[in-house]
Amino acid sequence: MGNLGYGIDPKVVAEIAQEISDVIEHGTQLAIVVGGGNIFRGVKAASAGMDRATADYIGMIATVMNAMTLQDALEQMGIPTRVLTAIAMQEVAEHYIRRRAIRHLEKGRVVIFGAGSGNPFFTTDTTAALRAAEIDAEVVFKATKVDGIYDSDPNMNPKARRYQSLTYGHVLANDLRVMDGTAIALCKENNIPIVVFDLSVRGNILRAIKGEAVGTLVGGFCEVS
Repeated sequence: MGNLGYGIDPKVVAEIAQEISDVIEHGTQLAIVVGGGNIFRGVKAASAGMDRATADYIGMIATVMNAMTLQDALEQMGIPTRVLTAIAMQEVAEHYIRRRAIRHLEKGRVVIFGAGSGNPFFTTDTTAALRAAEIDAEVVFKATKVDGIYDSDPNMNPKARRYQSLTYGHVLANDLRVMDGTAIALCKENNIPIVVFDLSVRGNILRAIKGEAVGTLVGGFCEVS
């Protein structure tokens, strides 16, 4: 979205693609779950009167638009990429099959998951946790607009403190809302750590991949900065 406020900003897509290229050069297998909020938000449409399931399906289609855009940017940089969708769209993407996704990763391809989980009422966060568990990912990186998880809204409270690390239980018990509860519970059950960091800071993806102190780690001890 970038500075456009809506839709797809080619400049931002190119910047993200370059960050991903740096990660691939580092030798990391990378699977990406994309959202569609820059185009359509199912929950918002439902609150305005649209049928919730219909709104969610439209949101899933929006994620495929983002997935294809990112795929194009990566392939223009020479990075082999596959888009796998939970809703069959064989003319533009491969249908999601777990073993196929794993095989693409083993061959050094970037895998982009589109169309969410294929089911309404489930968030992009839950899809990310689900796919991470399915492909046996080592970690989930939540790339967002904030530099971690705070004990209160930093936009409302200038004294808000950022957590360096948190337990899954603390996130759930305090309803910190960095990811929905289902996603947190899935990661907890499968012992998958989550790193929440600011996507807009150049180099943050690679820093997170390298295990540097970026953002907030969910899955460790409770520690504030």
